[in-house]
Amino acid sequence: MLKLMYITNRPDVAGVADKSGVDRIMIDLEKLGKETRQQGWNSIISDHNFDDIPKVKKELKSADLLVRINPMNVNTKKEIDDAISLGADMLMLPYFKTADEVSSFISMVGKRVRTSLLLETKEAVDNIDEILSVSDIEEVHIGLNDLSHSYNANFLFQMFPMGMVDHIVEKLKAHGINNYGIGGIARLNHGLVPAEDVIAEHYRLGSKCAILSRAFCNADKIDDVCEIEKLFTYEIKRIRDLEQEVAQFDSATFEYCRQRFNSKVQSVAEELNSQKVLG
Repeated sequence: MLKLMYITNRPDVAGVADKSGVDRIMIDLEKLGKETRQQGWNSIISDHNFDDIPKVKKELKSADLLVRINPMNVNTKKEIDDAISLGADMLMLPYFKTADEVSSFISMVGKRVRTSLLLETKEAVDNIDEILSVSDIEEVHIGLNDLSHSYNANFLFQMFPMGMVDHIVEKLKAHGINNYGIGGIARLNHGLVPAEDVIAEHYRLGSKCAILSRAFCNADKIDDVCEIEKLFTYEIKRIRDLEQEVAQFDSATFEYCRQRFNSKVQSVAEELNSQKVLG
């Protein structure tokens, strides 16, 4: 089963997600440089802060608390130490480009908590063999949003038909790294492309983790936490039921789903491109 991750700094929502079977809650502290590079994107700059860590941690019974820090900077060691002291179970390094950045991050953490690398830049892909040769890499997550923009794609899922996700996964496996995740998923029957086919791609590629996206649950737009709980309980079960089916797919079925997924992605990308031209 995929490890499902949800991003929130609301203790009540984190508790609901934990109770519903979400495996990880993410506190997103990344702000450095993000507003500039994501200007004009349909993305969110989080308002999370270090004070959120113990508040959210207190509500978790089963889920791990993952904290995404800023990209490497002069304050990275302090960010790492503060996040660990406040209760983080895992730390994620975003927007790295070189093996030195990865090595420094892992060294600063010093195995006090688990680590995850958010691979989301063209430079990281260009340097992937050197990066993946760094010792003690525990997990890599392929970040489709920034990565797609790094390659001037119109749509984050274009990384699949472009062959980029397969390429990265092949490199991960070649370096003996089998603990990796890919992007995010919406609710079943929701999103610009079918979440069902996205999940099939996760299983075809051996992915172990996925983020539950805003299209899964945008808690900022739901005032009643009971409604959030109903949504999580129902939708997580649907995902788990689907996973049991997808786990039984043979290679021909995976290929059929892959082609259907890629076709839909290309259609969405062409539509978004035409809107950009007309705009």
